[in-house]
Amino acid sequence: MSAAENRRDASRPAAGRRIAVVGGGWAGCAAAVALLDAGCDVTLFEAARTLGGRARAIETNGRLLDNGQHIMLGAYADTLRLMRRVGVDPDQAMLRLPLQMRYPAADDGMDFVAPRLPAPLHMLVALLRARGLDRHDKLALARFTTSARWMGWQLYTDCSVAELLARFDQTPRLERLMWRPLCLAALNTPPERASAQVFLAVLRDSLGAHRAASDMLIPRVLLDAVFPEAARRHLDGRGAAVRTGARIDALEPDGGAWRLRSGADHHAFDGVVLAAPPWQAAALLRPLDGAAGVVAQLDALAYEPIATVYLQYAPGVRLPLPFCALADAPLDERWGQFVFDRGQLDPGQDGLLAVVISGADPAGAIGQAALAAAVAAQLAASFGQPALAAPLWSRTITEKRATFACSPALARPANATALPGLALAGDYTASDYPATLEAAVRSGVAAAGVMMGTTPR
Repeated sequence: MSAAENRRDASRPAAGRRIAVVGGGWAGCAAAVALLDAGCDVTLFEAARTLGGRARAIETNGRLLDNGQHIMLGAYADTLRLMRRVGVDPDQAMLRLPLQMRYPAADDGMDFVAPRLPAPLHMLVALLRARGLDRHDKLALARFTTSARWMGWQLYTDCSVAELLARFDQTPRLERLMWRPLCLAALNTPPERASAQVFLAVLRDSLGAHRAASDMLIPRVLLDAVFPEAARRHLDGRGAAVRTGARIDALEPDGGAWRLRSGADHHAFDGVVLAAPPWQAAALLRPLDGAAGVVAQLDALAYEPIATVYLQYAPGVRLPLPFCALADAPLDERWGQFVFDRGQLDPGQDGLLAVVISGADPAGAIGQAALAAAVAAQLAASFGQPALAAPLWSRTITEKRATFACSPALARPANATALPGLALAGDYTASDYPATLEAAVRSGVAAAGVMMGTTPR
């Protein structure tokens, strides 16, 4: 794109411009809300019947369940701001817990909880009080966080998380109980091939942040109600068009504008925010002149799965905490990494437990029924409750391409493209964050900025 084209696009007023957003996940919804607020005439296209993308509810056993259990941080400023903008109160929609890593007593784990004190005092007290870590573990953790803070949570050259931990002499116990589960939860990529720089960015906003920013936020309601449903009401109520069940088959440049083809229908727009998953975005961009560079970046992305095992027990079954870490040991068929007691979050889900397995390739190979049975047995042993081995029913939900593989020095595409009037949005776009809801929301807002000429190209 030439400098003259950049200036011409940026000089066009946002108000009244007809902008299409292709994809109704969190990135697409964020872009649509931001564009609408800027005065654009917005149409949101989503191939599925509901909004939410890979963070949505599905129906199973006669009830709605999220297709994956999520957790957020108090540092997710863009997500929290956008939730409020569309009428969702985060304090009502989510349970706020202090930063913690707590294991069941039988797991030979650790108990680490940051008290509600000003930073960095909250981390110092948490470290002093932590159970399950000996003196060498605590000194190693203190050395790591102090050094990372001194470095500004930045590396000159990216490397794997495993290399970073070895560089700072982290103990095997600390790696097993703290760093590996945090890396899997945040990056959905094993430490041996996960980006240390992205991991440091997550730690910056958790271990290294002020207390409220490091809080953990667990949705009490379905993810649809946390943002996508409210975004749809916001868009509908202000005159935007939301078209679900509308798959876009082709994007065609049209004399400085864009034509979108959906079946036999054609729609004309001044600009497009392409917020589809990267493999779908690549398919739409591949036929277009000038898109080869970004298509190559999209094609180069690899993906990691996440499995969520739901186990329903009789009403009244409770875990000691609403959220616990689990000591996974795949060789012993202990696959679960974190468990959530949904009944403590939402009374309507009494007796329902959700167990998350990030980077779930090996677990997925044994089959859904065997995985659910193994997870139930793991819970029974970890919590010393034999009845947990026999749930009333179970359901395993696996997203095979839940996130991109967050490898070191990964080249992620920018929001702006070489195609005038077309921007990308998605958690895979260039960012210091991994594939999280916050990354998706930030990218949607940034893509809207490209359309409005307020985000540098």
